[in-house]
Amino acid sequence: MTGPGWLNRSVSRLAGEKKESKMPVASVDGAQHAPKKIVNSAPADGLPVGRSTRERLNATLRKKEEALSPRVLRRTLLELQSIVDPRVSEVEGGRRAMGVAGWYAKAAPNERRDMWLLMSEQFVADAQKTKLAQEQFAAAVGTPDEAAAEVRYRRATVSPRRRLLQRFSAFPEGIRFLVDLRADMLPHLKADKRLQALDVEMEYMFSTWFDVGFLDLRRISWDSPASLIEKLIKYEAVHDIKSWSDVKNRLDSDRRCYGFFHPRLPDDPLIFVEVALIDKMAGSITPLLDESADAADLNKATTAIFYSISNTQGGLRGVSFGDSLIKRVVETLKDEFPKLKVFATLSPIPGFRSWLNKNAGAMLDKLDDKARSALGRAVGFEPPSAGHFLSAADDALALPEKSPVRLMLLRCAAQYLGHVSDDARPADAVARFHLGNGARVERLNWAGDPSGKGLKQSYGLMVNYLYDLKRLDKHRALLAQGKIPVSGEIEDLYI
Repeated sequence: MTGPGWLNRSVSRLAGEKKESKMPVASVDGAQHAPKKIVNSAPADGLPVGRSTRERLNATLRKKEEALSPRVLRRTLLELQSIVDPRVSEVEGGRRAMGVAGWYAKAAPNERRDMWLLMSEQFVADAQKTKLAQEQFAAAVGTPDEAAAEVRYRRATVSPRRRLLQRFSAFPEGIRFLVDLRADMLPHLKADKRLQALDVEMEYMFSTWFDVGFLDLRRISWDSPASLIEKLIKYEAVHDIKSWSDVKNRLDSDRRCYGFFHPRLPDDPLIFVEVALIDKMAGSITPLLDESADAADLNKATTAIFYSISNTQGGLRGVSFGDSLIKRVVETLKDEFPKLKVFATLSPIPGFRSWLNKNAGAMLDKLDDKARSALGRAVGFEPPSAGHFLSAADDALALPEKSPVRLMLLRCAAQYLGHVSDDARPADAVARFHLGNGARVERLNWAGDPSGKGLKQSYGLMVNYLYDLKRLDKHRALLAQGKIPVSGEIEDLYI
């Protein structure tokens, strides 16, 4: 067996052919079209869905749109198979995996895609062994051999792909490599279903490797290494950090920032939360981000406001640790500040404006005659249409407190947050996260985020989700029944 360095030499020899393999993007509108039987349609990356790796491995010539020739593809497969060779030790398997990872780091996107396809299509469980084990297990149900038959069946369904991933994880940077590889691959899943087997396998493995029992909760402060603080600036996904003075404000004495860390990724928080310690529930993000404001008096702090939660690793999509993070942070804060009684968020409503653009007409239909007439007078057209209402809502920050347009926006937002979508889940992504953790929708805040981003997402509205520690399980039970737990204030806004 040749060493992994062969891949680098072989692909280098193909460099002159790369121009032929590049295809134009499928369409200028950004739509991802379903692949046809032949190779004329392309996924979002511009690479066509063509022959399977099985067909290509048995071929002699490379098709124009394929990155690796059949010969190079076969040798690449041999390199991957050598990693899981049962005759080699874990250490040697990890060394070989590290060599392939080195090739991958230098490979072009379409060459990387060929490796994903090999890992997804060529490392599958033996269908005949699986079928036989399934039949034996079915026949053994209810007999003394049932347990042993179940074990044989489970073993038969485990794909060599899982062993391959385990070997990649054996070298020091292996887990980082796999997380980054999945992040590379995720944007292409919708367009190329052949990658789903690898994706599901990786999500399963990551759910085990990144179980919260293996994670460390660490506080991130202004005294943390500069490289770690730079990660906060890089990964902050809710309210962009604009400067070092901005991040210093978020790490001031009246603030706390905590992250989950994995032993194999010690310098990267997997997820982090920013907390403000104040004396009441916050209704606007502006004072929390005000760099010139004095720090709050911690002796008077009764409320912990979670105002930003950011996942940092795209490759860990589907691996959930946000629920555990909030629980651990609450416990830590209660130990440090026994006077804290209220734990709530100040959260964006990222899906509201796009939802209202599609549902404004249906919401207007719910109004009684009096409310519809008042709204019509406010927008200058009776009866008001969806277009009239949405046009008037564009200048949301200028609307007076008693404006029927403002009231209608609040009522629509309450409806959006308080009712499940067609798939029996909260419609908003942030709502799904917090409600799934056992919080309830507590309060809507007008002009909570007057930034351009806030206006674009939700007309500037923000929402408080309350974590009532005594009712988390009750709220989860309600959600499981398709009922959104909300406060009376939110209920009063329903149309």
